[in-house]
Amino acid sequence: MGYAGALTLMAMCLGLPCAAAPLEAYGRLPNIEAASISTDGGKLAVILTDGEERKVAIRNLADGSTRLLSVGSVKVRGLAWAGPEHLLLEKSATAVIMGSSAPRQEYSQLFDFNLAQNRLRLLLGDAEAALNVVVGPPHVRNAGGHLVVVVEGIHFLQNQGSNALFQIDLESGRSTLLDAGWPSTEDWAVGSDGRPLAESEYDQATGRWTLKMKAAGGWREIKSLAAPLGHPVLLGLGRDGGSALVAESLNDETVLREISSANPVWSEPFKTTSARQPLMDPTSGLLIGLHDLVGETEVYDFLSPPDAATWAKVTRAYGGARVRLESWSEDHQKIIVRVESPIDGPSFALVNLQAKQADSLGFLYAGLTEADISPVETLQFKAKDGLDLSGYLTTPKVHAQGALPLAVLVHGGPAARDEPGFDWWAQALAAQGYAVLQVNYRGSDGLGAAFLQAGYGEWGRKMQTDVSDGVRFLAAQGRIDPKRVCIVGASYGGYAALAGATLDPGVYRCAASVGGLADLRAFVAWSKDQHGAETERYWRRFMGADDPKDPVLGAISPITHVGNVTIPILMIHGKDDTVVPIEQTYAMERALKAAGKSVQTVILPGEDHWLSRGGTRLTMLTSVVNFLQANNPSH
Repeated sequence: MGYAGALTLMAMCLGLPCAAAPLEAYGRLPNIEAASISTDGGKLAVILTDGEERKVAIRNLADGSTRLLSVGSVKVRGLAWAGPEHLLLEKSATAVIMGSSAPRQEYSQLFDFNLAQNRLRLLLGDAEAALNVVVGPPHVRNAGGHLVVVVEGIHFLQNQGSNALFQIDLESGRSTLLDAGWPSTEDWAVGSDGRPLAESEYDQATGRWTLKMKAAGGWREIKSLAAPLGHPVLLGLGRDGGSALVAESLNDETVLREISSANPVWSEPFKTTSARQPLMDPTSGLLIGLHDLVGETEVYDFLSPPDAATWAKVTRAYGGARVRLESWSEDHQKIIVRVESPIDGPSFALVNLQAKQADSLGFLYAGLTEADISPVETLQFKAKDGLDLSGYLTTPKVHAQGALPLAVLVHGGPAARDEPGFDWWAQALAAQGYAVLQVNYRGSDGLGAAFLQAGYGEWGRKMQTDVSDGVRFLAAQGRIDPKRVCIVGASYGGYAALAGATLDPGVYRCAASVGGLADLRAFVAWSKDQHGAETERYWRRFMGADDPKDPVLGAISPITHVGNVTIPILMIHGKDDTVVPIEQTYAMERALKAAGKSVQTVILPGEDHWLSRGGTRLTMLTSVVNFLQANNPSH
């Protein structure tokens, strides 16, 4: 039996439900959330879900044996291998740290599952004057022939916390403080020897960014610059073990600099790129390539010709499907990919280049068949002011002739983007008979810096009308019924839904907001209090406000314009949301009720901003579908 068959059998033995009803099939958590191959290529780890429960399946590829590690209902955010016998699991939870001034937020902890000892152990639990939480992903290094994990954590000195660097010996579990950092430390670059190589700082009060590198006599300042509205980012190691990689946005592109420990100067860029994600070697941590989504295509720019040739072989094997690299072995001969098929939906696969075969690990939404997956097409149209816009239209696989009812699904961020391929929320709405429009409005990321910057100051203005321009574009083509349109979204998309009812009236017949913003003045003040002045400046830049008291924040806040509401509104919010506080929904609910408007509110207990729990995710989806069918029937 191949691994795909074994995984299917294991799922049956675990009683993983194969949802028969389309809505449940879309709304549950993915059957497979992540997959990772060990550096030696001998073992495979997969995160499986069973309702609210998560399990990690670890398979020995040599003898076919599989063991299961049950982690309960906790949120597993990532998998990483540290050699063949240690699997690192990152879990997160919404928490308040007692006795600390740190805000209530999502905190991550790192666990080591020792396969040889069959033991799961919390890391950093023994670190003195420190929290047992991690900031960012772990760095696996070979320090003098000894495997260690280096993590960023929070260290306290005189009751003041800083982003510090710790080294953990996986055999003993002992933690060692490598560097305590400074109060404004933001990122680290960890050398191939497991020692700190570079450190960056950002002073929230002054908006000054500083880069330092480790030298023989201590830390040496390399660069310091004023960056109140965006600063360079220390990404990690460069192409060799002695250099750090820094990315800086200039004009419409990103420039990459390597600063060497042998020659620690602010160098000329070695590469100019539009790519958003660096690719690091899983063993050495060195930069090996860049990844981006260009149009509809996943683009991988590998620095090594052999790596480029390897990836070309993989993509050719899947024809025109979108293929994304998830994990690969140290020799790059065993590769886990995520494959986006327009017919079958997303799946994971293990590619073995030596054996010249690819085995499916399973579909992310196993309860769906080809008949349940609606087609997605790319749209190109212009905004009212002539700006070129793009988006996606998902249409029901089976529908009556003529103009369709439309659900406008607005992405969050706003500095994010909708992508081609399977979107569980859009597919669920299409299965209910709605055409689904997703617009990459100005201010979306991943479409060039100029397009992102075109959104500055356009909250509630052109960012909003870009979305409704998409509705008008489809209506002019006769594809949708302009009298049967509702707007739905989460986070910023939730704001856009509320703004559609208050700031852009007459386009929609109902609006559903999930974790959306309603009072921007209150949100900006809360954000500064929770996360510092930089976040306040970031939001004001997008919202077009000169200061926190700028009246423009009230002018573009849905809560200020509830008198304009003439359509039903649904608001849904997770009680553990630490990105958009639930008070935003409570305040909007009070204002709407006081104005005598139609409003429904659904609170999701124990849910965060990202709908990480299966039960509450399905509750959200069911509530939205029921609301749409009641106010904008699809049939």
